[in-house]
Amino acid sequence: MFKKKETLVTAFALFSLFFGAGNLILPPLLGFNSGNQWLIVTIGFGLSAVAIPVLGILAHAKLQGTLIDFGNKVSPTFSLIYAFFIYAIAIALPSPRTASVTHEMAIQPYWEISSWFTSSVYFALVLLFALNRSKILNILGKILTPAIIVILLLIIGITVFSFPFDFGNTTIASPFTNGILEGYQTFDAIGAVVVGGVIIISINLKYVNASYDDKKTLIRNAAWFAGLALFLIYMGLILSGALSHTAFNTDTTRTEILSGLAKQSLGNIGNLFLSILVGLACFTTAVGIVTGTADFVASRFHESKKVYTLMAVIGSLLGVLMGQFNVAYIIAVAIPSLMFIYPITIILILLNVVPDKYASVLVFRAVTITTILFSIPDFLGSISALAPAANTFSWIPLQQYSLGWVLPALLVFVLTNLLARTNTN
Repeated sequence: MFKKKETLVTAFALFSLFFGAGNLILPPLLGFNSGNQWLIVTIGFGLSAVAIPVLGILAHAKLQGTLIDFGNKVSPTFSLIYAFFIYAIAIALPSPRTASVTHEMAIQPYWEISSWFTSSVYFALVLLFALNRSKILNILGKILTPAIIVILLLIIGITVFSFPFDFGNTTIASPFTNGILEGYQTFDAIGAVVVGGVIIISINLKYVNASYDDKKTLIRNAAWFAGLALFLIYMGLILSGALSHTAFNTDTTRTEILSGLAKQSLGNIGNLFLSILVGLACFTTAVGIVTGTADFVASRFHESKKVYTLMAVIGSLLGVLMGQFNVAYIIAVAIPSLMFIYPITIILILLNVVPDKYASVLVFRAVTITTILFSIPDFLGSISALAPAANTFSWIPLQQYSLGWVLPALLVFVLTNLLARTNTN
């Protein structure tokens, strides 16, 4: 049985693997635009950026496997294709985005250094951590995460007490659904299925003699702790943005409002603290993604250490190349892929969490296929050139909120379970 110390260290490691570029730069502007609806937005954001990722870790604790296991009940072929797309997206978008955010917010304001140099040094360090993966839990859980949380609490705490507790009117038409969709951009549901495997393998390496049940309990408890910490931090950042509605222009950018909050709360030294925060938060996420991708590819080659090393190198090199694009561009490019892959990821997480008697092979296949079909209009609507085609599906409930897959997936889940129970009787 693990002690509280091991649970806390694992929870901190999970937090740091989740908390990256998007988690840091998205909530303040979301709060700024939400105004007096900041709490509704927070709940929506927390649903997709906290609740679903925590459930993803709980699913990993239950399966004690890899990402491949998430979709095996649909079919091994589907699971392999799904895993390929997940890792391709993770290594091509959120991982390089961490280097881009680090350059724009932590390096560029102080030194005239090219993004090539920043990305090269950044991913050289990522590679170093990935190649020493047995030490990841200790380094992330005992050193980096506490530093991240302390700086965040300073910025949030001072900001909340610095502004009058009043809010402007919201500029968001649908606060709840907008919060959900903005939570997509954190990549945390994808992060859960990717870094969850990293945590599983790291725990297996560190606690060789621990039983399945003990490791399951450790991961489950750590997931709840990490999820609570994430939600409180998100709420604090969104509230900080909402309270500062008079301090910034309406056309302020994500990075500008975060930098402004840091400076207003901590003075001139605030930008230095923010630079450290950005660097740490982004770096830990990149380590998780590169490590998880290398694990996945190595698992297809009998856990080959050479393949793991090669993929860690390739992932780091790709991060250097893609990290040359600015943050706004990477976020814009990510939207279509997220509108398609995120609903599938959410459904697979939920199906792996519910009791097995409600998640038969039939249920997995029917619900997943339904989700894929009803995610296509959302995908089309996210691409400006194809948006008119998406209008033909406006009859689907919640389609106007880009959540047209939700009710069909729920309906098919209920019907297939009723059908299975009828056949049993």
